[in-house]
Amino acid sequence: MQASFIQHAARVLLGLFLLLAGIGHLTWARNEFLAQVPQWLPLDPDLVVLLSGFVEIGLGLALLVFKSRRKQVGWAVAIFFLLIFPGNLSQYIHKIDAFGLNNDTTRLLRLFFQPVLILWALWCTGAVQKNKPEVTA
Repeated sequence: MQASFIQHAARVLLGLFLLLAGIGHLTWARNEFLAQVPQWLPLDPDLVVLLSGFVEIGLGLALLVFKSRRKQVGWAVAIFFLLIFPGNLSQYIHKIDAFGLNNDTTRLLRLFFQPVLILWALWCTGAVQKNKPEVTA
């Protein structure tokens, strides 16, 4: 199936978003991302932020350049968004201010955005699509 212009634009936008977020992990937004690392995770929080930043950069680049593996990249991005959800949940549960999310309402609303990101990754890469019924003669 050929991707529509809107899907292509959404994939490029998501790729750029991941690149920017990944660079932010490594530079200007590092402390904000540290606030999202769940306290129960048995790893150094700074290591988690660095590694997730490198993963985001890689996924962003993959969205932009790997045309032949687009569906697989879509699934990888969706799984990544699923794996980082506990950080968002931890931020809400422990009332941690970061990224301008400084009250329960904004932190709660953010939780509902994660499924949108997952669906966005799957849709814009064609990883999930409606199967058209076959026409038989």
